[in-house]
Amino acid sequence: MTVLERLDASLDLPEHEAMVLDQVRALARDQIAPKAEHYDRTGEFPREHVEAINALGLNAMFVPEEYGGSPLSFTVYLACVREIAKACASTGIIWATNFHALKPLIDRGSDAQKRRFLPRVAAGAVGALAITEPTAGSDATGMRTRFTPVGDQIRVDGGKIFITNGDVADLYLVFGKWSELGDGKAAISALVLEKGTPGFSTGRKEDKMGHRASSTTTLAFDGCLVPRDNLLGAPGQGLEILLAALNKSRPSVAAHALGIARAAFEDAVDYINQRQQSGRRIIEFQGIQFLLADLATDLALCEAWLWHVGRLIERGDADYGQEASMLKLRASDLAMRISTEAVQLYGGYGYCRDHRVERLMRDAKLTQIWEGTNQVHRQLIGRSFIRK
Repeated sequence: MTVLERLDASLDLPEHEAMVLDQVRALARDQIAPKAEHYDRTGEFPREHVEAINALGLNAMFVPEEYGGSPLSFTVYLACVREIAKACASTGIIWATNFHALKPLIDRGSDAQKRRFLPRVAAGAVGALAITEPTAGSDATGMRTRFTPVGDQIRVDGGKIFITNGDVADLYLVFGKWSELGDGKAAISALVLEKGTPGFSTGRKEDKMGHRASSTTTLAFDGCLVPRDNLLGAPGQGLEILLAALNKSRPSVAAHALGIARAAFEDAVDYINQRQQSGRRIIEFQGIQFLLADLATDLALCEAWLWHVGRLIERGDADYGQEASMLKLRASDLAMRISTEAVQLYGGYGYCRDHRVERLMRDAKLTQIWEGTNQVHRQLIGRSFIRK
């Protein structure tokens, strides 16, 4: 058993959660991984993968029992993200986005909102998180989407870009600025918008480097009228909701990145154990062994930190933002590094689409960009040490 396998075994999940993780591993291995290359080539939405995930009831792990869910620990959620992303990064990002978009509703929604929406989530509804705009990328406070109260409704005007699941979602968590509160960050608010709302439309689907089967689209809101009851919290509470959501989604992004990293590492190890040069297997060269040692050590340490952050969230710690940023930063940088080294170890073959490492390298890049660029995370971590 390798050090990474021992680390996996050390999770010590309750029996029912270990069973769910085993089912997800089997699904990822037997149904998702074999079709990942097809969906990457065609760019088609992997609906059969989503349906298979829903057949296992995996969305229910987010949702409290009283709303039709079967809640599981955050740790097993992270482990499932890693396994699905390891098999197909596109499918991983589609499923993880359900959590990113809908966990704020679970945490901050009213009982009436939960009764309306959460049974649909547990049954497999697809979610989308609508934050980014042309003027609001790393600085989300620059958003211009407007929420205007109109009687017992809210009029939504504006647009979003780079929205994962944008054209396939059933429920959208949309952030904008409350018109009566001005244009500052104190005006940011959040609401749930349902698919099919008049005045809401999706636009261009991006042609991306990686995660090609995960749809990323623009959204347009042209006088959309949403029930006032769809407002999450009170007007002006959106920034608080947004920051709390990002702190919980960043460990998920890290798990996604580590799935890519683990796949690239395992593929590289398999290849260099078989491939020979100068009469020796590549793995027998000392320089290659040193490289493997460094990659395996960093991967083990990063995965250990993943489980550490998961436990912080599970026990209800309120202040784990820096730990989440450290995790997202290191995991995504490591995914890019390991996938790049895997391509190098494959040589010319690694540059060809016949081998998975080429796709993994393309998929890894996004993990350094979404849910806060790594430059932003370095700034967040670094400035936390400034003494008041």
